[in-house]
Amino acid sequence: MHHTAIVEDYYEVLQISANADPDTIHRVYRILAQRYHPDNAETCDPELFHHLTVAYRVLSDPEQRAAYDVEHRASCRRAWKIFDQSNSSQGVDGEKRKRQGILSLLYKKRLADPEQPHVTLREFENLLGVPKEHLQFALWYLLQGEFIQRGDSGRHVITLKGVDLAEEMISARPDWTPLALPAASSMAA
Repeated sequence: MHHTAIVEDYYEVLQISANADPDTIHRVYRILAQRYHPDNAETCDPELFHHLTVAYRVLSDPEQRAAYDVEHRASCRRAWKIFDQSNSSQGVDGEKRKRQGILSLLYKKRLADPEQPHVTLREFENLLGVPKEHLQFALWYLLQGEFIQRGDSGRHVITLKGVDLAEEMISARPDWTPLALPAASSMAA
């Protein structure tokens, strides 16, 4: 079954990493479901409760989760490709879009998986649809500005300063898909 897009990112709905183990999925679901259950007078949210329940049903079943993960990875690649043509990744605007893409990926990764908030150069390349050689200037700029840090094995993480800049960009351009923070968007590892 091939879809052009996944309607909802179940990992983001549950606010967990795509690498979360079954125990984590169950624990997080129970906490969130209790908080947003329609019977909870203080914090009820029937619509969110429904989304949580659907996400939990899929992610807690090994077969459904495996099928969902295939579509999820493909959807993430499509959603994060910010350049349709090779020449659109060049010039000042192209460099700005690369920096925005890198920052937003790292921002979302930090939100989804605070224990392992890093993104590798290969992941940037695959998710943004830009060859690593074309990301060098953007990475240099973000490193020099202390918006990101490079750790072991070329893994990059966002800094506090980077989070502030990412949130400024999100506020300024909420319509731009990679920077928008819909209830349904996350990255596959």
